[in-house]
Amino acid sequence: MKTCKLLLAGAAVAALTMAAPGARAAEEPPGKGLTIYMQMGGNPGDGATLARQNGAAAAARALGVDKLDAQFSAWAPETMIQQFKQALAAKPSCIVIMGHPGADAFHDLVRQAVEQGIVVTDGNSPLTSLQKEFGAKGFGYAGVDLYAGGTLTANAMLAAGHLKAGDQAMVYGVFSQAERGLSEKGLADTLEKAGLKVDRLEITQEANSDPTLAIPVLTAYVQSHPQLKAIGTQHGGITGVLADVLKKAGKKPGEVTVGGIDLGPATIGGLKSGYVSATLDQLLYLQGFMPVVQCVMSAKYKMPGLSLNTGAGTVTPATIETLVPLIDAGIR
Repeated sequence: MKTCKLLLAGAAVAALTMAAPGARAAEEPPGKGLTIYMQMGGNPGDGATLARQNGAAAAARALGVDKLDAQFSAWAPETMIQQFKQALAAKPSCIVIMGHPGADAFHDLVRQAVEQGIVVTDGNSPLTSLQKEFGAKGFGYAGVDLYAGGTLTANAMLAAGHLKAGDQAMVYGVFSQAERGLSEKGLADTLEKAGLKVDRLEITQEANSDPTLAIPVLTAYVQSHPQLKAIGTQHGGITGVLADVLKKAGKKPGEVTVGGIDLGPATIGGLKSGYVSATLDQLLYLQGFMPVVQCVMSAKYKMPGLSLNTGAGTVTPATIETLVPLIDAGIR
């Protein structure tokens, strides 16, 4: 586990220090003198956030960044906007944002930051138009190709072998959140193309911030739809409560095919028990690590924004066991 972190950190340090001019690169870490404000998403230590925190902290240590200021929003878009304004007022070297509020909400703030010489980059949820406009100034993206990630999750659900055309399914997600909603759209569209009848249900902001609030809502939904055969979501916190929902609704493992995202402790339990059929592994550690690398490359070496698709694949009950030690370490 330590070896994995050291390899990632060492590779980043080596790449950057070798690129630096003269003997100074060997004496001074590339992140020296830099301050980074970084939006982490949920709440400190939660299953959908911890690996991102750890990845960012590891990169900051490896590259010698002076200060990494982590910001937590409980996934509230309006909080992310306020956090950007707070970061902007502090005049850091770089600000890492998440795309949940949408490009229109962020545009003028990002432009203001770039005009002040602050690097801005993005993680977890894309802001495609901003990346096109400000990419030359270091605006990159580290995260899933969202629609493709939803599609991958749906295909894993179908591969479980329990679904057929005409079956009832429900996809629970933030469909209304600009590009962020593409995850759930990809999932729902793919199930529909396979012939399932899909009900698209919007997650409220309250449940988005505190997934436990969704438990009674989803339990009531399952109980009122006795023919329901599948539930899909691309919200890590919601994925973690679905096994509890199905138990409360009186369902047995495998009776309802479940597809989700991330690898929090409760989701691990759902996979092991068979209540969760597949979950998208979006490599949150890299979503923390790589934006810090992007900040250093752009702030120190004037490199443009880079894109990294972290949607590597899905984890199923058959493949979860070997990942558990890395998940417990806050890496996967």
